[in-house]
Amino acid sequence: MKARIYTDTSVIGGCLEKEFKEPSVRLFEWFEQGRAIIVVSDLTLLELQNSPEEVQEILNKAPAGYREDIEMTDEAADLAEKYIREGVAGKAQKVDAQHIAIATLSRVDVLVSWNFRHIVNLTKIRGYNSVNMRYGLPSLEIRTPVEVIEYEEEKKGI
Repeated sequence: MKARIYTDTSVIGGCLEKEFKEPSVRLFEWFEQGRAIIVVSDLTLLELQNSPEEVQEILNKAPAGYREDIEMTDEAADLAEKYIREGVAGKAQKVDAQHIAIATLSRVDVLVSWNFRHIVNLTKIRGYNSVNMRYGLPSLEIRTPVEVIEYEEEKKGI
């Protein structure tokens, strides 16, 4: 079964940023090859609307059969508010909390991001998952693309 990978805006834009380019591009190659399914929320699409066309085109590289679009629901909005009320995310990080909530409720295999301050951060990850557990929801794997993609050398035993 192919991994369902919720991909936030930072990873899409990361394909064009020197620091994040290689692993971001490799992850998108996985999607193009059908090795994994990219899960994209309407929230991500909304964030991309004002991005340069070059960034928006990156998302279109994933074939329709390996892309799953999901929507923000009332349940996800409520869960995001719980993250904020419980102090895991601040009010200014509402969108980040919404990404986490959408991914959690969609039961993806992993959420990938380059947002180290508010998402890919051990304290935050523990906080989000603590809230999830309190409400009977599954924990969410949160990683960078570097931690998700397999490197060819590793497959060859190097």
